[in-house]
Amino acid sequence: MGEGIRRVVTTTDKNGAADVLLDGIAPNRAVRQGGRIASTLLWVTAEAPARFSGTRDLADVKIGVPPPPNGTIFRIVDFGPATGDAAEVDHGTLMKEMGIAHGAGGRRPPRHPAMHWTRSVDYAIVLEGEIDMLLDESEVHLTAGDVVVQQGTNHAWVNRGTEPCRIAFVLIDAEEA
Repeated sequence: MGEGIRRVVTTTDKNGAADVLLDGIAPNRAVRQGGRIASTLLWVTAEAPARFSGTRDLADVKIGVPPPPNGTIFRIVDFGPATGDAAEVDHGTLMKEMGIAHGAGGRRPPRHPAMHWTRSVDYAIVLEGEIDMLLDESEVHLTAGDVVVQQGTNHAWVNRGTEPCRIAFVLIDAEEA
């Protein structure tokens, strides 16, 4: 599902000149939920302010959905059309697969097995397709070009269409109010 994502990462060489560190298909791709969701990790920072990586590929890590403490995550996710079997997916198993220890814990009971929250401010940009963002008591239909700023809220992404949906996400670690 979805084509590989070309990632270009720049650096400064030993002579102080801007240079390309990486240029190619981003290799850190994970497939979840029975092949219906594919996530490509593009970059991770583990502190604020962020540090330049020098010559390291900061996306060469195994990490769940949330960003590291004081860090950020940049990824692109392809959501395939829902198959109608969501009710058969166990919420706890899905949260473990996503690397989210609390699931919807401490919040309202999940209305969908993929309902979750992260302690982060998330910027989401719908690049292709359409998708529904489920919240506790409402939902929002999003199409290509729409953006979402999510502030640690319970949510789930459900593609009820017939074509894949591609979303770019930047998650920034945050403190709860």
